[in-house]
Amino acid sequence: MVHIKCRTGLYPFSEIRRLVLTDAQVPWAVPVENYTPPNYDAPVLRNKPWADPPCDDPNFHPKWNNLDGTINRKSHTGPYKIVDGRPLNPEGRTGLAGRGVLGKWGPNHAADPIVTRWKSPKELHRETKLPILQFCAIQRRDCGQWAIPGGMVDPGEKISETLKREFLEEAFNSLENTDKMSEELIEGFFSKGEEIFKGYVDDPRNTDNAWMETVAVNFHDDNNETVGKFKLQAGDDAKNVKWVDIDSKLDLYASHSNFIQAVAKLRQAHW
Repeated sequence: MVHIKCRTGLYPFSEIRRLVLTDAQVPWAVPVENYTPPNYDAPVLRNKPWADPPCDDPNFHPKWNNLDGTINRKSHTGPYKIVDGRPLNPEGRTGLAGRGVLGKWGPNHAADPIVTRWKSPKELHRETKLPILQFCAIQRRDCGQWAIPGGMVDPGEKISETLKREFLEEAFNSLENTDKMSEELIEGFFSKGEEIFKGYVDDPRNTDNAWMETVAVNFHDDNNETVGKFKLQAGDDAKNVKWVDIDSKLDLYASHSNFIQAVAKLRQAHW
């Protein structure tokens, strides 16, 4: 079941409550009689240059399932359906129609850089006898949960650039940080990532007509000689930042725990 966090309680940053669904009612292939969820477009979206207009705007002619100018309306999951002029969530019902707080109808693309290092000295977990891996985690300002320091892909931006930019802005506060990091070192480190995940994300902001997708990539500092040795400093979008021991007990934002588990398996580390 993909839809878990996006079917829970109140919709984020609102008093809007989702229509309650059972697990069996999530797939669109299963008929749900009189399915009429609340419709919600957050007021913050109005007239914003980064947000789509309402779907019924006569001047709005999006190229669904295609590259629409600099906006990527393709889904990593494949073609999605358009029903009554709106894109349909490929993973099923969420109990809420509209866009919620998401800027784009359909897929909203993000990138999540999972930056890891070994706990120093290379410490073994007392139960699994496997080395303990740490990842750079930020505490989100909007909900207080710990997360991977990712963010939205800007129109026309390459995923590789988003991964580097988001990490430097959120975990190093690159706009103000006085630590001197050579451009060559940074470019080299972020050129050697391993893709962990590419697809749909179970995000609490998802709706029936707008959803989050991401590309998660692991960048590993095996000897703590590059990014692993620099001082972390939270940027504007983060409340806090720190190196966190990777463990199965972690409770992270959206689907981030799944990504972290995949990294632990890749690095043969404790989970």
